[in-house]
Amino acid sequence: MSDAKNDKGIWKRALWLVPLTVVGGSLSGIGFGPDGWYEALEKPSFQPPSYLFGIVWPALYTMIALALATVLNEPRSKARDTAVTLWIIQLAINFTWSYAFFEARAIGYAKWHLLAMLVVAALTAGRFYRIRPLAGLLMLPYLAWLIFAFTLNSAIVSLNPGAGQPLFG
Repeated sequence: MSDAKNDKGIWKRALWLVPLTVVGGSLSGIGFGPDGWYEALEKPSFQPPSYLFGIVWPALYTMIALALATVLNEPRSKARDTAVTLWIIQLAINFTWSYAFFEARAIGYAKWHLLAMLVVAALTAGRFYRIRPLAGLLMLPYLAWLIFAFTLNSAIVSLNPGAGQPLFG
């Protein structure tokens, strides 16, 4: 008898997790996306073209959803429950960033919002890796992009003093 894992459950979960995650992220970006205010902001030289965001984010959402499907395929445990909870928290932070940056125009707050997202996503990736290494590895491109996004958000804040608004008050 083989000790190979039964990974069929990953694909069953991925069939609903991937579209749910991609659509949720897309709705967040579409609902609270760039407008004339954003276009008028000074951008750093390393700002990617706008169309690239529409390619990168769905790919990243697909990978992190596959990471979750991989972890959910493992037997339920306290470690798995904690990892899944962290994944949900980082995704909630992710989905609300567009509102903070584009709608509320709280670009300074959004920078720290991104840092919180990065920290929770890194904790998630570490937990995922301990449960199933593939799941943790699937999170790495997302972590790299979040580091880039934090750097970009920080540069926009620096280049545009006074352009943002406080989120509260």
